Amino acid sequence: MLIETRNLTKQFGGLVAVNDVDFTIEKGKINAIIGPNGAGKSTFFNLVSGTHAPSSGKVFYKGEDITRLPSNKIAKLGVARTFQTTHLFEQSTVLDNVIVGHRLRTSSHLFDAIFRTKTYKADEQQCREKAADVLEFVGLTHVMHQSAASITQEEKKRVAFALALATEPEVVFLDEPAAGINPDETEGLIDLINNMIKRGITVCLIEHKMQMIMKLADKIMVLNYGEKIAEGTAEEIMNNEAVIAAYLGGDASA
Repeated sequence: MLIETRNLTKQFGGLVAVNDVDFTIEKGKINAIIGPNGAGKSTFFNLVSGTHAPSSGKVFYKGEDITRLPSNKIAKLGVARTFQTTHLFEQSTVLDNVIVGHRLRTSSHLFDAIFRTKTYKADEQQCREKAADVLEFVGLTHVMHQSAASITQEEKKRVAFALALATEPEVVFLDEPAAGINPDETEGLIDLINNMIKRGITVCLIEHKMQMIMKLADKIMVLNYGEKIAEGTAEEIMNNEAVIAAYLGGDASA
């Protein structure tokens, strides 16, 4: 396993957003988290990636306890994520947006940037090369010199993928990657996610498009009111009575 949570819990005042969740993210596989709105899916992502500290419980990465590490240190270990809403530097080029991601792997500091030292110039070139590489991987070479404001919603989704990949992650958390795009574009993202697996990157995603999840996921966890109510393959989840009741409205054919 790559990531493991044990008894992971997060309270916001009187609200228990994530309640005692045990989950393992398996290396080289597509792991998915589903559940109704407000089930705690994004909060779970925030706990694992270091955006929020848990109220109790533990998060392990390759057996190392990362529960209290800040998000930048967790990212350096190899954990990247995207967000439901893609926020880019709209007036900057697509390439410049993605260059930011690889800064995580460079060594130059403010002094180097001010005086444009050899270290800074080498890092800058490295970042440009990495950004160009991941933009080619996600299929955006043709828009790399356009402003982020001028590209489509689907292309912005791909930029978010590229930004995550520029950090050289081992695992990428995708928070509703197909939200707001059409079925043909969704198929394109499915191909991209499968290519990430072929490239050796583990994927964990939240998604409301059930057909996409059932086609993609090797393993699915279902949350409801912050609690894990089921875990298994797509077939097991589709036939799970608790899932049908909580998520599919109580109709087994839904």
